[in-house]
Formats: sequence, C-alpha cells, structure tokens
Amino acid sequence: MQEKIGNVTLDYTYYPGEDLYSDGPVEEELLEIAKHYREEELNDVIAQRKSWPVLYHFSHVRKNILEWLPITKEDKVLEIGSGCGAVTGALAEKAGSLTCIELSKMRSTINAYRNRNYDNIKIMVGNFQDIEKKLEEKFDYITLIGVFEYSEGYIGTKEPYVEMLRRISRHLKPGGKIIIAIENRLGLKYWAGCTEDHTGTYFEGLEGYPKTEGVKTFSKKELSDIISQAGELSTTFYYPYPDYKFPMTIYSDAYLPKKGELSHAFANYDRERVYLFDEPRVYDSLIESSLFPEFSNSFLVVAQWEGR
Repeated sequence: MQEKIGNVTLDYTYYPGEDLYSDGPVEEELLEIAKHYREEELNDVIAQRKSWPVLYHFSHVRKNILEWLPITKEDKVLEIGSGCGAVTGALAEKAGSLTCIELSKMRSTINAYRNRNYDNIKIMVGNFQDIEKKLEEKFDYITLIGVFEYSEGYIGTKEPYVEMLRRISRHLKPGGKIIIAIENRLGLKYWAGCTEDHTGTYFEGLEGYPKTEGVKTFSKKELSDIISQAGELSTTFYYPYPDYKFPMTIYSDAYLPKKGELSHAFANYDRERVYLFDEPRVYDSLIESSLFPEFSNSFLVVAQWEGR
C-alpha cells in the first residue's frame, strides 16, 4: 500500500499497523505545523511556540550537519531513521533520489508534509530489519543521524553495532559512504554537568551506562574499533560544535579549533543542568594539550566502503 502527500511517496508495505513508539500529543502539534507552515516560516513558529520539540524537529540549524557534504544529483541516498524530516529536506535538495526508512507512520507523515514539494523522496514506513532484507538498491550515501546509538534495538545480535554496519554496507555502491552523527559518551558537556542526552541522568555515559539498555554512545576509540570490526571501511572523523544536533562549526583533524574559539557554554535545551566548571577555559586547556578530539561533544563520521 502506498500514499502520496504532495510529491512524496509513503510506502506502507512493511508497516506493522501501529506506531511502536511516540512522543505523544506533541506529535499532533508537529503535524499541524508541517501541514500549515512553509519552511521559511518555521523560525517564526519556533519563536512563538517556545517549545523544545518544535525547536528540535524544525530548526534549520539541524541541516548544518550534512549540508556541506559533496552529495550531487548523480547520487542515491538512503536515510535510516528519518523521523520528522529534520535533515530530509537538505538531503533531497542535494541528491538525485532519497529513500527514507522510518518506523513511525506519524513521523513519516510529518516528514512528508514538511517536504511535500520534493519529487525525489520515498519514505518506507516500518522496521529497519524487515525493510533491509528486501532492499535491492545500492546507494552512494547511507545516513545514520542520531540513529546508530539505537542499533541494539534494531539488531538483536551479540554485537549489534558491528552487525548494523555490516548490514548497511551491503547496500553501498563501491566507494559509497556511511554517515554517522552521534554523541561522544566522553563529551566535555557531560563532565561539565549536562545530563546524558538519551537517559537524562548525570554521568551515565561517563560511567559506561551501568543502568541503561537499548541505547549507547561511544568514545572516539570505541567508535573507531566498531567500524574497523565491521569490515572494509575507511574512517574520517569530524567534530561538530557545540554538537551534531545544532552544529555551528564542524572541525576536522585537518582543521582543529584554536585556543579561544570555543566560547559557548553548552546548555541542555530540554532539561536542567549544573555548571561544574568554565567550559571555554577547559576547552582551551584541552586544545593546548591536543585532546579536543577525545572530548568533542559529538562526532560526525564518514565511513567509506573499500570493498567491491
């Protein structure tokens, strides 16, 4: 079964018949916004509503994480976990074709209304594992923006994060790239007094997630090791600042921040935090000691498949 919203096609072949997760009534508000406001009006809506979910899902800053990637109209892109379309429009603008996979019908509907003017988007609604088995296309780019940390929930194997990348790699063209955006569990904001992004508790990631199942983020070394175990993937790390959700600058190993550049005291937008030290001063100390990559709040990883 398929549905068209504007120019966007929604495919319900693998939809289980009900949404298995939801943020509740706020999603109705997000749908109302997507239906009745144009993209250029969303900043005004954000200012008026003063709501974290509205900011999070509709801020144009979200797109900064991948707008700079050299995706062209010759490229096919797969977006896994497309949600309400925070970055879908940016991908559709650049790519020749964009296939999205999203478990929630409501979120897929919000995405479709938001991006209904694009004629190159297909949203496949359903569980990743069910869809992936039947996916025959090969892609130039596959994106996991805020998704990879949930692999344990997608993949029920002993090494879910390694297996997730192995399965995804099957759908890459030679030279294709997997794009991962994820928090660093050792990010400086967590030492400074921000709660862990997924659990809302202090120091949970720093302590190795002793109370958490189903979601994990990783240090730079841990993430590098997982990607290495997954197969023939060469890895390049980038460092979004202040994080990948609202990135204002994206650093690389070729251009790391200089002393005095990181002046933003990071805030938890949706919850309270404590302030244990002066973050810009500590960043300066880390920069002088060549440790910024280890304590970057988030990573953007480009993993290129070297297989055939």
